[in-house]
Amino acid sequence: MNREMSYLLGMICGNGEIKRGQFETTISIEIPHKKLATENNNDVRIYVRASITDIRSIIEPLVGTGLSFTQQDNYSIISFVKPNDDYLMREIIRFVGNAASHENIRIDNEVFRFSRDQKISFLQGFADVTGYIRRSNYFFKPYMHRVYIEVPHNWYLVVDVCKLLKDVDIPVQAIDWAHPNMRDGNLSKYNEGKPDFWKKEHQIKIWANEFVPVGFGVIHKREALDQFSNELKNGLADEGKRVEDVTHKYYWEGAGKTKVKPIHPGENDDFLPVEIKGNHYNSWKDIAAALGYGE
Repeated sequence: MNREMSYLLGMICGNGEIKRGQFETTISIEIPHKKLATENNNDVRIYVRASITDIRSIIEPLVGTGLSFTQQDNYSIISFVKPNDDYLMREIIRFVGNAASHENIRIDNEVFRFSRDQKISFLQGFADVTGYIRRSNYFFKPYMHRVYIEVPHNWYLVVDVCKLLKDVDIPVQAIDWAHPNMRDGNLSKYNEGKPDFWKKEHQIKIWANEFVPVGFGVIHKREALDQFSNELKNGLADEGKRVEDVTHKYYWEGAGKTKVKPIHPGENDDFLPVEIKGNHYNSWKDIAAALGYGE
């Protein structure tokens, strides 16, 4: 396993689609444009187009010359087609199993046995197609910036990613689960006649400075991460605090206040995995522990 293959696998797990044919398989990877302008008011599409050059330099030696790139206002797609018996395709299928897309994929156990550098490459590929770093993602204080990694519908993939981050010693600051107790904890949307409001994407939140070892290959995300990481560290230093004491903590290492939430009718919804269906949760941490992300 090399870092290039690790990066490609991360992209496929993060936002890929696998279409199997009788003789060929098509792999498509979507890079969303969450905003059409960067933090410095530049066109995101131009930055993504420029980043594709870097991405191509990583994965084209693996894929060959058949790598395609298309772009719309809100997303870009890279794709390639290979015969089913091609070595690369057989390796990809071995890692993704029977998954057809990121919505039902899991991180293969072999990835957890990768070297640290290979795990970092996998996580960067994953983050390039699922991660965001925006000024609006701060936590209470405007310099407490965070990276958001968004995972739609796939509960187990959230846990896999958190475990892989833990393997390279990157703590998760919080997980915003698509759970009724988390996304509609006061039943306000339910009482407005929107009982399914909470069925959104999951969001893994990581302090900007903690995510620097992984980083981004997409240029505008990389530039924003560097800027916001420095702002976070400088903000804490101005308060006389050691950065590591504040940001390098796993949720089980500190006590936090838990607000008691009311029972939500959605707690028995079939959208929830069997491990947590029918249970009531007052904290995202309890859901994480129940699904396997913990010490």
